[in-house]
Amino acid sequence: MDEPLSNLDAKLRVQMRTEISKLHDSLGATMIYVTHDQTEAMTLGTRIVVMKDGVVQQIDTPANLYQKPCNLFVAGFIGSPQMNFLEGTLSADCTSIEVAGSSLQVPPAKAKILNTKNYGGKVVILGIRPEDIHDSQIYVDTQASSVIEAKISVYELLGAEVYLYFDFAGTQVTARVDPRTTARGGDTVKFALDMEKAHFFDKDSEVTIAN
Repeated sequence: MDEPLSNLDAKLRVQMRTEISKLHDSLGATMIYVTHDQTEAMTLGTRIVVMKDGVVQQIDTPANLYQKPCNLFVAGFIGSPQMNFLEGTLSADCTSIEVAGSSLQVPPAKAKILNTKNYGGKVVILGIRPEDIHDSQIYVDTQASSVIEAKISVYELLGAEVYLYFDFAGTQVTARVDPRTTARGGDTVKFALDMEKAHFFDKDSEVTIAN
């Protein structure tokens, strides 16, 4: 199937995704499905081939593509809103990373990998998904070693969740938070990053170092 849903409206696309999934289950046959929509790929695929410029980047299950992307392109393509990328400098022993003046603690398991691969003192790219950035006071208090502060530029309520957009380290960052948040556009807010879920990429090759 070559982008079979591309010309349908949003509501019909969701309905047809369900129908194709039912058809796949009932036939029990292998289907090859081509799409530029990562949501379609994640919901319909059991094995996904991610390609860029005709070159295969990664072949994996939807869960592994999301949780363990092999490089910066896959990390940014899979997931909506996409993963946030921040440039930072690791400490000599890789136990922390400094991003725009904020020092964030690197979990021991990830620090060991980074240290083993000789990234101590080097500039790397830190990847963090929107849902792994929290603004709740409880989380901020318990994760004091991974807190940043920024001014919210845009507040978007989507009903079951809220997207907060802010600038940090020279790039726009998106946080997906609980709709009960009191934060609004123009507020300066403290955010805690779940560094256990953080991804680290080589700045030059863009290949994953640790995730």
